[in-house]
Amino acid sequence: MTESSPAAARNSNIRQAVDFGALLAFMAAYAVNRFVRGLDGQEALVQATWVLVGASALALIVGYVVEKRLAPLPLITGGFALIFGVLTLVFHDPTLLKIKLTIQNGLLAVVLLGSLPLKKYPFKYLLGDAIKITDLGWRGLTLRYGLYFAAVAIVNEIVWRTQGDDTWVAFRGGLWIASAAFGIWQVFFIMKHLIKDDAEPDPVSPDTGL
Repeated sequence: MTESSPAAARNSNIRQAVDFGALLAFMAAYAVNRFVRGLDGQEALVQATWVLVGASALALIVGYVVEKRLAPLPLITGGFALIFGVLTLVFHDPTLLKIKLTIQNGLLAVVLLGSLPLKKYPFKYLLGDAIKITDLGWRGLTLRYGLYFAAVAIVNEIVWRTQGDDTWVAFRGGLWIASAAFGIWQVFFIMKHLIKDDAEPDPVSPDTGL
């Protein structure tokens, strides 16, 4: 990693804390509207979306202030959250919020998996200055995340189409934990392919936003 890795790690931790806080705020808003105010699941999701939109905007602002730029992955996830959140509020339809995960992760999977035959690895261009690994490592990392995003898209479709709103919100919270665990797991793979192992790399978080 580069000499700025301590600062990069700190910025990454701040960004992930903000992202997790946004998710907690969304889930808390849903719980209050659902179980305290007594709204049905659909209406509780719509009301909680107001919190989601505000938290997503705040996450993008904090990310820009901390890193002096809008990092690509947080920008994509935050942008999707804002767009689909606003659409949910405009059309008063929480289904739009649910399919956001499918579309976002599906597109990421297509881009990553589609890059493999071309031997053009997006992560290499996004993270090449922070993580020095072999081309075999970039290919493996791209494949792993491509399959992960595809799995999330498929599971999300199954959950929201077959389960109730309460279950989907719980699934959304569990997905953040799964994403964090998956990112940490990739550190071991990255370490095996490091070209310069002067510092331990930060995990690449596969899901940095609602």
